[in-house]
Amino acid sequence: MTQSTSTTTGSSTTSSTALSQASPSALQTSQGNTTIADGVVQKIAGLAAREVSGVYSLGGGAARAFGALRERIPGASQTAGQGVAVEVGEKQAAVDLDVVTEYGAPISEIARSVRRNVINAVEGMTGLQVTEVNIAVNDIHLPTDDEGQQEPARVQ
Repeated sequence: MTQSTSTTTGSSTTSSTALSQASPSALQTSQGNTTIADGVVQKIAGLAAREVSGVYSLGGGAARAFGALRERIPGASQTAGQGVAVEVGEKQAAVDLDVVTEYGAPISEIARSVRRNVINAVEGMTGLQVTEVNIAVNDIHLPTDDEGQQEPARVQ
């Protein structure tokens, strides 16, 4: 363990530069810098959140309605980033999720699992430090919600 000393001259402190030199980023090296687009982190976080048991879907009401329309278009698929907003810096990322949970599932445990899964996936795949994962539970999916979803046969 190394000791760092800080000297104060006027309003500047040299300990902050010593601290930043002590923890180099895997994305910024002497051989070049790596930048990661917001969309990449958004997809990783969305897929990681959907992996958690008890998460029915991501997105608010309007986003889910738009996603349902998109699914009806041949060749189109649901976007992995639906219901996910991110802010990505050079070394850190913050994630906001809009979640719909299954009825009966413990929301606090789902939130804890989603947060852990998203942090592990984003940090593991990108090397970015996740500073926060904010989760907004916007709806609960009821088993009866699926009953009215069946379309009548067009041809008999």
